[in-house]
Parts: sequence; structure tokens; C-alpha cells
Amino acid sequence: MSIRVGVVGAGHMGSYHVRIYSELYDVDLAGIADINKARANELSNQYATKSYTDYHDLQGKVDAVSIAVPTTQHYEVAKFFLENGIHVLLEKPMTKTLEEGQELIELSRKNKLILNIGHVERFNGAVQELKNIIKNPIYIETRRLGPYDPRIADVGIVMDLMIHDIDIVLNLVNKDIEKINATGARVYSSNHEDIADIQIVFKGGCFANITASRVTENKIRSLAVTQRDAYIFLDYTDQDLHIHRQAASHYILSKEVMRYKQESFIERLFIHKDNPLKLEIVHFLDCVTKKAIPIVTGESDLRSLNIALQVEQLLRDQGVIK
Repeated sequence: MSIRVGVVGAGHMGSYHVRIYSELYDVDLAGIADINKARANELSNQYATKSYTDYHDLQGKVDAVSIAVPTTQHYEVAKFFLENGIHVLLEKPMTKTLEEGQELIELSRKNKLILNIGHVERFNGAVQELKNIIKNPIYIETRRLGPYDPRIADVGIVMDLMIHDIDIVLNLVNKDIEKINATGARVYSSNHEDIADIQIVFKGGCFANITASRVTENKIRSLAVTQRDAYIFLDYTDQDLHIHRQAASHYILSKEVMRYKQESFIERLFIHKDNPLKLEIVHFLDCVTKKAIPIVTGESDLRSLNIALQVEQLLRDQGVIK
């Protein structure tokens, strides 16, 4: 028997959810809801389903929904579906506040429903492999840079993009945080930060530098980890993972010059590459229908959200965020 699904939000991200649901076996794409009637009709016609301008109309027609509306509406929309017995895949960030997020978690528990949060990078094949390699990291550096997109107007770069890397770093290190520093700047936005750089110091000595920009014309998505025996570099876009290991090092001395020579070898791991969003949605449906254990729970997202909110407050204190 097919599971009935719906998508709330027919914008950029929502359209990806719609396309993937339409391709999955044993999934009935029962409807698309968006206040923009023309956009909802366009998508529904393209994927042979029904469109609604009010998400409340999906009640009774779906067993699960993807919610891809602006962050300011996440709490209200997700709460409605959780109150009415419908499983939820909610795009990140979960909510505007920790209190709203905690309420959604408690509501999903009370009604025995799945609440998954859309941290799609967790389903990147290279990231999943990375988790098996990292042992006592010393230094982590992430860069998530790209051009300005005027469609993102309700949040700054921290909640829009950086929260992905905060989530990944917290998942890799899994230790208490001692200190957070942050800097940032507005470039195109009037109220929100377009560039941000943060440093997180963990108990035990590991520290991370996380950089995000939406004013950089060259799109870069990378993560690098330094540990005692290796330097590990991950490219999110290509889903590539390279491990640099030191083989030998020595000085070369001659009459003219003294040089330092370091030899190393590079391992390139084979990564099974698939569409991370597709894997995320399939996992969500497995949680609903097969009782799979959620990879990204509400609780883990609350930790990432907490750090992101602290960073925003630091930038607010500096006058970067109005």
C-alpha cells in the first residue's frame, strides 16, 4: 500500500522534494500546498497531483509531509501536522527559537510521530564515510561560499547555510563546547549577515573554524580535518574524500641552500554517490513505514540551532545584525 505524502512550499527547495517523491515507488504524491496559487498549479500540473493554497487542506489526504516554507513559518506549519497525526520532514533550521523546537519534539513524541530535520549534508556519501575515519580531530575547517541569491531574505547566512556545517562539526566532534567567537558583515542584506566566520573551541583541545558567505561568486563547499596521523579533505559538491598521510620528512643540505622535504601519500576513497536529498527523503519514509532510527533527530538539531542562535546573538551585539 502506498504512503500518501504532501509538500508544503512550492519554492526552490519544495520543488526538489516534489520531484523526488514523484519518482519513488510506493509513494502517492497526494498534493502540493503553497499560498502562491500559480506556482502550486504549475508544479501540480507538472507532476500530476493536486494543488492547494491552504496547507490545512492536506489534512486527511496525507500520511506524511515535507515542509519547505520560510523559517518564520516552520513552527506553525509543523505543529499543525504533528497535532493531526501526520509525520513531518521539516527543512532546516527547525524553528526560530529553542522553545518552539522543543515543543515540536515533545508533540511528536506525544503523538508517536516522526519529526526529521532536513540537514541534507548528513546524507552526502562523503560525509557518511568521513564519520568512520575521524579519530580525535585537532582542527576542523569548513568553507561554504557562494553567490548572492535574493530569494533568501528572511534569514542570514548563519541560518541559511552555516547551520549545515555547525551540524556536521558537532556530529564529528561530539564534545562540550568551551568557547565561541564570531565575526560577520552585511553586504547586500539590510538586516542580516551575508558573511560570517566563527571559531568553536571544544573541551579536549579540538577547535573548528567555520566560514560561510553568500557574496562569493565561486561556489565552494569543503571541509578539512587535521588529526595527528592524517589530513582529510572533503568536497561536498563532488562527494570526494582524500586522506593525506605523511610517509617521510627530512632536510636537504647543500652549499647553496637548506631545504625541507616532506613526502606523503594520498588515499582517495571510493564513495557511493547518490542524490543526498533523495537519500534523506527515502530515510524519512523508512522511519515512517519501517521504524528505521532517524539519523537527524529533533534533539540533534536543537544543539545545532542553539549554537547558531548564539552566533547570531554575538553578531547582533556587534551591530552586524539589526
